[in-house]
Amino acid sequence: MHTILVVDDDAAVRRPIARLLGFEGFQVVEASDGQEALTRLQAGPGVAAILLDLRMPVMDGWAFRAIQRSDPRFADIPVIVISGADSDRFNELGAVAALEKPVTVSSVIRLLRDLLPNQ
Repeated sequence: MHTILVVDDDAAVRRPIARLLGFEGFQVVEASDGQEALTRLQAGPGVAAILLDLRMPVMDGWAFRAIQRSDPRFADIPVIVISGADSDRFNELGAVAALEKPVTVSSVIRLLRDLLPNQ
């Protein structure tokens, strides 16, 4: 079972995605900002992929991604950006995919299944 880290400050977005991913057989860990996401990564369990919002308080997705990419323990974890802002700059993040909000959970699940075979 693959663990997915869902990082979004908007619980109305984060929780339904997390719930539906759980129904689809994924293990889900939630974080409401980049700092909490880093804490979750450091605490384990091993995360197979990250769904990342960009605009969040405390630590935004840009800062989180910079730290994640510079830490060899977490640099290779694939990131799917899901954001309603800065879509013209998505390519700067080095993400495996970028989706503009609003997204359908089915499109996220399809991406994850392609990215993480054997799920």
